[in-house]
Amino acid sequence: MSYDLEAVRAQFPALKAGSAHFDSPGGSQTPQPVIDAIADALANPLSNRGQSTLGERNAEAIVTGARQALADLLGASPSGIVFGRSATQLTYDFSRTLAKTWSPGDEVVVTRLDHDSNIRPWIQAAATAGAIVRWADFDPATGELTAADIRAVLSERTRLVAVTAASNLLGTRPAVPEIARLAHETGALLYVDGVHYTAHARVDIGRLGADFFTCSPYKFLGPHLGVIAGRPGLLETLEPDKLLPSPNSVPERFELGTLPYELLAGTHAAVDFLAGLSPHRDGTRRERLASAFTALEEHEDTLRLRIEEGLSRFEAITVHSRAAERTPTLLLTIRGRSTLEAYRYLADRGIYAPSGSFYALEASRRLGLGDAGGLRVGLAPYNNAEDVERLLQGLSDYLYPASEAR
Repeated sequence: MSYDLEAVRAQFPALKAGSAHFDSPGGSQTPQPVIDAIADALANPLSNRGQSTLGERNAEAIVTGARQALADLLGASPSGIVFGRSATQLTYDFSRTLAKTWSPGDEVVVTRLDHDSNIRPWIQAAATAGAIVRWADFDPATGELTAADIRAVLSERTRLVAVTAASNLLGTRPAVPEIARLAHETGALLYVDGVHYTAHARVDIGRLGADFFTCSPYKFLGPHLGVIAGRPGLLETLEPDKLLPSPNSVPERFELGTLPYELLAGTHAAVDFLAGLSPHRDGTRRERLASAFTALEEHEDTLRLRIEEGLSRFEAITVHSRAAERTPTLLLTIRGRSTLEAYRYLADRGIYAPSGSFYALEASRRLGLGDAGGLRVGLAPYNNAEDVERLLQGLSDYLYPASEAR
């Protein structure tokens, strides 16, 4: 499909610095329309939501528009879109709320593939409720987490399964629809961490079978914010801790305090920017997002294959991202060398591929990498072939300094 990469890159002011960004799994760069939307929201009258003043109406329109944009992005209902400071904060909030429905001896399933924000809140909530934590493992040789791995730890006492849609460390994409079917057969709810997934794939939470799905706009070209999409009917059954005078309607009952209107405006703009990557100009926003992600996945996978081919020439480099279904994200280690040192070497040359475990501590430890992790190379809509060549050349220069090439 048609993908006008140069037109896309021209929309990102940060790229004028000349750096090659492979750090998007930790946060993407921001296009000008998103920056403009944030500024416009702040430049116009704003107030608490309502209909009496221009500021109130502007705030109401921003919130309503952002909820609909996220609903279109995720295949959700706008009345099930909850905003918060971050995906971590929202997961903690929901873990405490859901734990109120658990009894001693109930069970919660977490996986060793996940980011710690989809592990620790559930472990801590389970401890408060007297529930038991069951761990689902993944295969470190392949990076695969299968539905069978989840089935092995399910029981009639399972109340919740927390799983990632895509590993932020390895890129592994588990078979979430099958995991959802297994979880629901036991009567459990499925909480899906979609933070890394949403930046690279068309999301349909109905197809995934997620009861709750989290994402973070700053991973897909937007501002720093957290979002959770839940089924409105399910949200109606939950009673979060809240202030007495704050709204009790859904989804507002889960949003603590005044929303950051300017960030919601930026998030709306980010969704529209993604929809604008579609080679088609007609159709609904949801339809344009579908074709945009088809083009985007093709572009990112093409670059990923170039990187993998280039890395295969370096005997000292091990690529740990091996799952059959994965995002364009690669975790590397270098035999006898420090990836932290490699990160700094590349950064000095304007090539940003950070080193660490990136809060996926359990996954890093399962891979035998301890808490140090490895070098993570992630792709975004604005990466190009020149970025790839700079990365490969930078790694070559790091591994084989000119002083040794005699």
